[in-house]
This record gives sequence, C-alpha cells and structure tokens, in this order.
Amino acid sequence: MPQLNDHPTLADFQAYIAQMEAKRGFEDQSARDKCLLLGEEIGELFKAVRKSEGLKLDDASHFGTVSEELADIFIYVCAIANRYDIDLETAFRDKEAINHGRSWIEQGDLFAGFESRSDNDKTSEDGDAGHHPIEEITD
Repeated sequence: MPQLNDHPTLADFQAYIAQMEAKRGFEDQSARDKCLLLGEEIGELFKAVRKSEGLKLDDASHFGTVSEELADIFIYVCAIANRYDIDLETAFRDKEAINHGRSWIEQGDLFAGFESRSDNDKTSEDGDAGHHPIEEITD
C-alpha cells in the first residue's frame, strides 16, 4: 500500500491517490465518473453538516462525519486533477492570484430565516400565498 510522509505536500497527496487508485483498481474510471462520485460525496457532506447542526435527517441515510466526507471529497478532487494532469498547488496559487484582484461585497446572510419558512408561508409580489409562477405556464 502506498505511504504518505509525515508532512505531505499537495503533490504528495496527488501521487498517493494515483497509487491508491491503481492498487484498488480505480485508475480506469474517467474524469466524468469521478465527478459524479464527487457529487455523491458532496451530498453526504451536506447530510453530515445537517446532522452536526441538529437538523432533521432520514433515518436510512448513510454518511460519515464531516471530517470523513471532506476527506472523501479531497480524494476525488485530487483524482480528477490527476486525470487532467493538473498540479493542484499551482492551480491553487494561480487562482488565488486572480482572486486577490477581485472585490468582495458583503451580501448579508443569504439564508436568514430560511429554516423557519415553509412553502405555505411564502408569498409572491402580488400577495398570493403558496403561488408558484411555474403554474402559470400554458401552451
């Protein structure tokens, strides 16, 4: 089994994951396959966060801790980068250089009150409770 040193770099993680995938027989999975699997792991992260925040969950849901799901996501991100020969450290530094030149505007809490509202409580601009604009579309 591949081994990581005590203080691995991103390149070390990427090399480790490439070796791990070969050992486990996953090296033939496409970038598309890995992206779909990444999406599943992101869903599991959302469930783990919901659990840690005390929100209701389906009893039959199967997922790990926030830490475990983040590790799974990291593995898939590295695997996808490997399929495109992307050095994640370089990509990160390049993207941060772009981000450094951006302006960030405070938007407030985008989710304020979200958890306490139900579909029946929502009103449209004309005041119709539970009104959904999609229902107005006709042939």
